[in-house]
Amino acid sequence: MLWPRWIWLRALGFIFLSAFYSLAFQITGLIGPNGILPARDYLRGFSLATLWSAPTVLWLANGNAALLTLVAAGALASVLLICNRAPRLCIAVALVCFLSFVAAAQEFSSYQSDGMLLEAGFISLFLAPRGWKPGLGTDDPPSKLSVFLLLWEWFRIYFESGVVKLLSHDVQWRTLTAMDHYYENSPLPSFLGWYVQQELPHWFHAASVVVVFVLELLLVFFAFLPKPFRRLCFFVVTPFQILIIVTGNYAFLNYIVLFLGVFLLDDELFRRQNPVPAKKPSLLERAVLGILLFVTITLAPGLQRFVPQPLLYPAIALEPFRIANRYGLFAVMTENRFEIEFQGSNDGVHYTAYPFRYKPQDPKEAPGIFAPYQPRFEWNLWFASLADWQRDPWVLRAAEKLLQGSPEVLRLFRSDPFHGKPPRYVRTVLWQYWFTTPAEKRRTGAWWVREEKGEYAPELELRDGEVQAR
Repeated sequence: MLWPRWIWLRALGFIFLSAFYSLAFQITGLIGPNGILPARDYLRGFSLATLWSAPTVLWLANGNAALLTLVAAGALASVLLICNRAPRLCIAVALVCFLSFVAAAQEFSSYQSDGMLLEAGFISLFLAPRGWKPGLGTDDPPSKLSVFLLLWEWFRIYFESGVVKLLSHDVQWRTLTAMDHYYENSPLPSFLGWYVQQELPHWFHAASVVVVFVLELLLVFFAFLPKPFRRLCFFVVTPFQILIIVTGNYAFLNYIVLFLGVFLLDDELFRRQNPVPAKKPSLLERAVLGILLFVTITLAPGLQRFVPQPLLYPAIALEPFRIANRYGLFAVMTENRFEIEFQGSNDGVHYTAYPFRYKPQDPKEAPGIFAPYQPRFEWNLWFASLADWQRDPWVLRAAEKLLQGSPEVLRLFRSDPFHGKPPRYVRTVLWQYWFTTPAEKRRTGAWWVREEKGEYAPELELRDGEVQAR
């Protein structure tokens, strides 16, 4: 497993780098002192209990300089990991930096992809070879246990996603219609998703549902069969992941799944020679990874009701660290696409929209492909649009920051339509979006059709230096 390990660790470095690169442009606007959800307010009242519930170095300092230093340290460690320099140390630094963000980011780190990266990174600490410049690591081969745990994570991401689809009883999965509007209703679609949804017939989308179930519930078991079955599994699931990557922007999630799949392969496929024997795991490795294996089994979808409460204590204790997780993607398919738009005005009559960087807004602007970059603010707005503002009060907090002219929050948008002079009023408007039909696109050049649904949350006004509901 030398070559699969080498490929995975380089990919892990790129994935970490993509995460920190994304944060470099967003972290101060998300959790900085003038951001939407300041870490400074969240991390108050230090104690050992709060440190365990929010394991972050940002307890020490959480101003803009500290946040950017955290990102820079994580990015540097990621680059060195890509270059195969001190991989264990680099993984440890990247893990601490990313966990520190995740633990303090509140609603902006509630994604399964964050847990996937932290879990994979933690296990990779035991997988990586020792030394400053280990090369292929022939003298320090990976243990079978660490390889198995990474492949176990890969398996769970797929299999648990299939299980939750069955447990959800979503009619769209049962009637094979789940993929009919999947491409336009995903959080951040791409222009290729338009072509797949609008140009291909219903039978293709119905067949796609069948393929998803076969892959997630059956094919993934090939990972535990002899070598030819594992290789076949790799060459089937890899194009599947690439298709997801180019038709939707799910940050680094699919890249994690894509590259974890290399552990389905083996050294013989790369070098055509006998594989290097795996090393015997240390007592510490067996203990730690054994606990992770036990916890992930107790977290399996549908099993919690049958697991005695004492057996769940390890999972509860490890939950803040996000290194042992339950997964399950697309349990229920979103039937409609809504978008929240921020608009400002100086007279309360004529409103100007704050332009997003990545979300659908201008119907004539083609959806882009930008993953693994993750615009967390825009991503969260998609989730917020599926419920009322009381469930996501941070949306009003963002509107308040726009009224106050926070430069950090304004940088989350493509530009400032008020050129540094905050408006008197800011409101949030809810729109519903649909892909145009091929005929509409040929006639108008638009990718989207949209319809205004009214205000999403109470309009805010800046009066005598204070923000009030209008």
